[in-house]
Amino acid sequence: MGHRKKIDIVTLGCSKNLVDSEQLMFQLEKVGYEVSHDSPHPDGNIAVINTCGFIADAKEESINTILEFAQAKEEGILEHLYVMGCLSERYLKDLQIEIPQVDKYYGKFNWKELLEDLGKSYSYECAHNRVLTTPGHYAYLKISEGCDRSCAYCAIPIITGRHKSKPIEEILEEVKYLVARGVKEFQIIAQELTYYGIDLYGKQMLPELVDKIATIPGVEWVRLHYAYPSHFPIELLDVMQKHDNICKYLDIALQHISDRMLEAMHRHVSKEETYSLIETIRQRVPGIHLRTTLMVGFPGETDEDFNQLKEFVQQIKFERMGAFAYSEEEGTYAGENYEDNVPEDIKQARLDGLMELQRDISAELNAGKIGRTMKVIIDRKEGEYYVGRTEFDSPEVDPDVLIQEKELSIGQFYTVEIVGADDFELYGRII
Repeated sequence: MGHRKKIDIVTLGCSKNLVDSEQLMFQLEKVGYEVSHDSPHPDGNIAVINTCGFIADAKEESINTILEFAQAKEEGILEHLYVMGCLSERYLKDLQIEIPQVDKYYGKFNWKELLEDLGKSYSYECAHNRVLTTPGHYAYLKISEGCDRSCAYCAIPIITGRHKSKPIEEILEEVKYLVARGVKEFQIIAQELTYYGIDLYGKQMLPELVDKIATIPGVEWVRLHYAYPSHFPIELLDVMQKHDNICKYLDIALQHISDRMLEAMHRHVSKEETYSLIETIRQRVPGIHLRTTLMVGFPGETDEDFNQLKEFVQQIKFERMGAFAYSEEEGTYAGENYEDNVPEDIKQARLDGLMELQRDISAELNAGKIGRTMKVIIDRKEGEYYVGRTEFDSPEVDPDVLIQEKELSIGQFYTVEIVGADDFELYGRII
């Protein structure tokens, strides 16, 4: 084939996977490939699928996507198919047997070999260079890989291995690189943020890292994702208060509140400690918006445990909340030692009940914002509305601010008065 080779990259799963795809895209473009990401109509002669292997639904989506592209290869539409990421890290041998149409499977960390297999070489001096798939004004910033926590239900440590922090200097270089390319907002991500630095520096270094990031010129918003409640570094709250450009936002997955469930889940935190931590966070950072994730239907969860969880959600009134039903993961402590004994219909009813409760809380909190003036960044235009976010909203998962204006600039900040609200969205006008 004489024409320039084109590669389609498909990313499934979380934003941590997205960062890997963006780095791979840069490397491929650097050696002369034309690369598209998540194209609705892939038309390259090579495809790379970056898979997720976290829970049953995500695994199913990954497998279906691989099969779809394998079919295209059998039909001669596609010349080469490669698979990387968490699913192939975890099920490499099974996938090689079950879907042999894939030219090669890579795991979570050895995808750099793909370049060699294409007859090219990986450029280590450009290791943190990326092709952003997000709007150009924000980016995800991954500060570590892996996890040393041993929650009973979670397969991620099995897939990604031990926690491995990225050196502070490398992270700061990456921030400067991205700022120079127009990025203003940084979503700091890791499997577990609060563990950052223990392996490299012998102590939790997240407060120091965030403090340094916030002082880099051009960094306008910093937002923190995926903290852990046990041994939470309280000094981080002082850093959040100190800098105006650190969003008053914290994503902290709590999973449950019943002491029985927390112990069975191996969360190393109690109900009392959880309530106390939330109180401390809200006292030290007034106006902070907390996002959490909760789990229903864990083995042994009784009506009493679930009622405690509902009461917790009603009392705390999380500004942002997601929830999911337990699904058994092979190789985990829960998968090996507990019977998955909460019936599916009860799991679903509990999940629906919890989310219904949160919808009312969200509507109430949103209504309380009417009349307030807020700083909003514009992400895109959809129909007659410009779609933006406040410092309390992370892309993709949190409410949007919808603004009807003739002409706004994507990626710019505006002062907006909130004039209306519904369950999960705000409406604003430019001041």
